[in-house]
Amino acid sequence: MNKALGKKGFTLVEVLIGLIILAIGVLAIAGMQITSIVGTSFSNNLTQASVLAQDRLEFLKGLSLNDARLNTGTYNDPPDIGIFTRSYAAIRNANPNFVTITYTVSWLERGMTRTVTFRTIKGR
Repeated sequence: MNKALGKKGFTLVEVLIGLIILAIGVLAIAGMQITSIVGTSFSNNLTQASVLAQDRLEFLKGLSLNDARLNTGTYNDPPDIGIFTRSYAAIRNANPNFVTITYTVSWLERGMTRTVTFRTIKGR
């Protein structure tokens, strides 16, 4: 009797099928990794824009109501920081003791303009 017939092992077809299943699994993980990187990038930009907007809004809230920067109008807030464009609008309604300040930070990400907007009312 031939001893080679009794040996156990994997055939070439079984090894190839195993490699194909492994490759499909690795490709699925790579796709999820790309989605994760895009999501992380967006979250990072959103956080930075929020911090910029909050910081500048607090600065504007600290100004006197008589300051020219709080006169009714829309203003660019140069210089731009990295990918972010900043602007704000001040609106005085009928009551001169109050001003509504709207601060907006915009950036371009993957061909779309993203914005973060904060609004507050400053009074005496």
